[in-house]
Amino acid sequence: MTTVPPPPDILSPEFAAAPYPAYRVLRDHYPLHHHAGTDSYLLSRYADVARAFKDPVFTSDNYSWQLEPAHGGRTLPQMSGAEHAVRRALVAPAFRGRALRERFQPLIERNSRELLDAFRDSEEADLVAQFATRLPINVIVDMLGLDRADHDLFHGWYGAVVGFLTNLAQAPEVAAAGLAARDGLAAYLRPVIRQRRAAPGDDLLSELCAAEVEGTRMSDRDITAFVSLLLSAGGETTDKAIALTVRNLLAHPAQLAAVRADRSLAPMAFAETLRYSPPLQMIMRQPSADVTVDGGTIPAGATVTCLIGSAHRDERHYADPDTFDIFRTDLTASTAFSAAAGHVAFGLGRHFCVGALLAKAEVETGVNQLLDAFGEMRFADGTAPPESGVFARGPEELRVRFTAG
Repeated sequence: MTTVPPPPDILSPEFAAAPYPAYRVLRDHYPLHHHAGTDSYLLSRYADVARAFKDPVFTSDNYSWQLEPAHGGRTLPQMSGAEHAVRRALVAPAFRGRALRERFQPLIERNSRELLDAFRDSEEADLVAQFATRLPINVIVDMLGLDRADHDLFHGWYGAVVGFLTNLAQAPEVAAAGLAARDGLAAYLRPVIRQRRAAPGDDLLSELCAAEVEGTRMSDRDITAFVSLLLSAGGETTDKAIALTVRNLLAHPAQLAAVRADRSLAPMAFAETLRYSPPLQMIMRQPSADVTVDGGTIPAGATVTCLIGSAHRDERHYADPDTFDIFRTDLTASTAFSAAAGHVAFGLGRHFCVGALLAKAEVETGVNQLLDAFGEMRFADGTAPPESGVFARGPEELRVRFTAG
């Protein structure tokens, strides 16, 4: 007689230490599970998670309490309908196509090179603290045309806001730090916004101040909230993506050698990292009506926790899902950074991440410059560092020893 294991607790230390075996228990035995600690319904199978991102019955109304307090205003992820379409049209052009290639790719390359220069002649570095957590925030500050001397200030705000957003246990001191960071960022930005409205420059902040679609322009509060979103969403996921991509390649030397020899494989290394070890492990949704999925019915108005990390290990969707393989045939780089992606790391449908191509540019640039700078890279202590985190997940440090290229 087969014994069914109990449902895992996603707030437990055991889950934080090893979520992937717990995800399998959920997929196999509890595809829909009400988790009392978060008062949310967990979805763990790929088909159900993908549906929650695409089916309009699953709204993002939950962001009114999850995101808005941290950002100080309504942001793109919580909008819908015409409001969402107009606001997305206001900001999306800066993160794709010619604007990304010609205006922001040079900033990415410069910031990556400057960070590498700080340890280029060293034998060892922590690629999390010295590179991955710095690159996306430094790039965003430069994109906005803000003072480069304030990189550290923005890094502190970013960490506090992310702490607020990932505070599943509702620790009061973490929440307070996030709200203080929100206020500090807004106070910093308000006079700069006034200045850019009066005398716009060639930067993203000036562009946001001047942008207009169908008679709609962004208010000061809209802009400060968007910058806060950009720092948290663009920083947290990208810094972990850089560290995880490097870690996964170092843990698979043959695949690292393949990428080193053929840099066109770098996008697939990132795409497979998003599948195998997604930086963002879960996203919430809120259905506007009762919804029936595998395992039962979700009541209207409930919070739904979509377990991306579980969906990406679902053998119902991927072959050999627990294996990191940049050559797998059930995931392609050509669509991995678009709304037609074969994974759910950036969401799907109308709320597909507006910054996906920016993240791709940052991860690929960082990985390629690391490979150019160092002819040999290996884990400093010989083993891959563990991941940590529940809502967002990645290595706390990535100590690497290297030989200059």
